[in-house]
Amino acid sequence: MLRFSKLCTAVLLSASASLAMADAASHAADAERFLKLANADRLTVPVYGQVQQMFAQRFAEAPGGKKAVLESYQAKANTALDKAVGWDKLKPDMVKLYTSNFNEQELKDLIAFYESPLGQKVLQKMPTLTAQSAQITQSKLESAVPEVNKLLADMSNELGLPKQP
Repeated sequence: MLRFSKLCTAVLLSASASLAMADAASHAADAERFLKLANADRLTVPVYGQVQQMFAQRFAEAPGGKKAVLESYQAKANTALDKAVGWDKLKPDMVKLYTSNFNEQELKDLIAFYESPLGQKVLQKMPTLTAQSAQITQSKLESAVPEVNKLLADMSNELGLPKQP
């Protein structure tokens, strides 16, 4: 009877481990599905654009620039970025991030929302809203910069620190 009990326990533990692995796989699959809906694979597109812009600006400074040189270096920069922040590099960490912050049901709910017409509208409008929100914040922040800089200078003076250029 003791052997039967141990066997049952082993079977239950094995089944539990299999279910946990299946749940983890399902949870990860839901995270991947959500990330795909949220267009997370395009998160680094602005980075690529900024790097391309840097190369183009530098190219414009060169005398008698050769377009082939610019394109060659832009392609090399894209390759370097792909190695560091390509979606295949980011995806495992992003899946882990979302599975650690949302349980499986929450991810299913997010997926259902983002598949809805309102969710699609949110996805479409969010980049513009984020950019406009940042502009609003920046414009409001500008009025505080002189006061904050004066406070920093006053504190530095009180502490006997050298003036910053």
